[in-house]
Amino acid sequence: MKRRRLYARPRLSRDAERLAWLAQALADSGSRLEDAWLESEMATLIEKLLRGEEEEALNQALDRLHDTNSRAYDDLADLIEAACEISRGGETDRLILALPVLAWSRYAIPARALPPATVEGLRAQLSGHILAADAQVRLADYLFSPDQLPQGYCDTRVFADALWASAAAGRDLHVDPESLAESQTFVSDVRYILAVVQVPAGRPVFRWNEPDGHRDTALAAWQQQAGANLQPLLTGCAYELLLPDAYFSAWRRADRETRPFALRAAVEYLKSLFNVPANRLRAVAAPYYDRWLEEWRIGFTSLDSEDVVHGVTWPLLGGEDETADLAGTIEALLKETGLGEVRILDTRMPLEYCDDCGAPLFPNPDGESVHAELPEEMQGTPAQLH
Repeated sequence: MKRRRLYARPRLSRDAERLAWLAQALADSGSRLEDAWLESEMATLIEKLLRGEEEEALNQALDRLHDTNSRAYDDLADLIEAACEISRGGETDRLILALPVLAWSRYAIPARALPPATVEGLRAQLSGHILAADAQVRLADYLFSPDQLPQGYCDTRVFADALWASAAAGRDLHVDPESLAESQTFVSDVRYILAVVQVPAGRPVFRWNEPDGHRDTALAAWQQQAGANLQPLLTGCAYELLLPDAYFSAWRRADRETRPFALRAAVEYLKSLFNVPANRLRAVAAPYYDRWLEEWRIGFTSLDSEDVVHGVTWPLLGGEDETADLAGTIEALLKETGLGEVRILDTRMPLEYCDDCGAPLFPNPDGESVHAELPEEMQGTPAQLH
């Protein structure tokens, strides 16, 4: 399942109704021939809606299917994503890539332009370790925060069109920093580099699509070699490179990997900030509900105090609900860091936020939701991990 849709509309537009009907027919199809016709009809309609910037119709169709036909929902989401990240036709196929980087720092994690030398270094490493032999790659010259990525399918397609045009012209895409949203400040977050790979039609895209290639080998080489290219940009940060992949796939993987990374980063951050070993720290984790379970929140304190000095959220992602053993996963990850105490609460906590600043509230050892606040002398240090 893709990310859960958070709202539903009782009445669908005519195009949304048609799209949902086609997706249900595709889910029920009994042959590849029928599949091909239905996918062609859906692709044509999706293309029309993207070009018309009719985001609402796409979301309405997904909302209709989310709770009624999970297979049709996945089929439709896959085709919408394909229309946003893949360009096929003629002699060349093109695919939008995302290169995620997990990072944490006591200082602000930068979102900034990529120098030409960094772009060339990343291109060389992509060609050497990630992409197939016939592939060529062009990059957008910016290190994006999540707030600066295109919002929604239609905006993603607009950005993809610009990348595809740059690749067709044989140049990298210049990004105007003034056109981007302001990046929020978190101690732990993800950064993205976006690129477009183009290959002759019918040829493999990735190194692991070739007979002697393997994802694990590609990732190890990418982390070792490409990481050095980013070091001058991420001064004062600890960071980890994830495997470059198709835009939406890489984005979902980053969402998942950010959660355990944020827990480990929280402990390292507090050890550094307070100059104490991990066994002098405590973590308290609890489930937070609206109508259903929305996320787990983890509050951090010192062992000799009940004041929450830091907080991390663990949001539920597609396919997760109350039946998933998230408590066990979170507890195991926290214990691996060497914390002095890990406390898991089974109380259904209400999904509350600070009335003044809007920040989420986190559980303390008494089972209360409180604001995470650093001691007064440390105010001004980023106080929440993403």
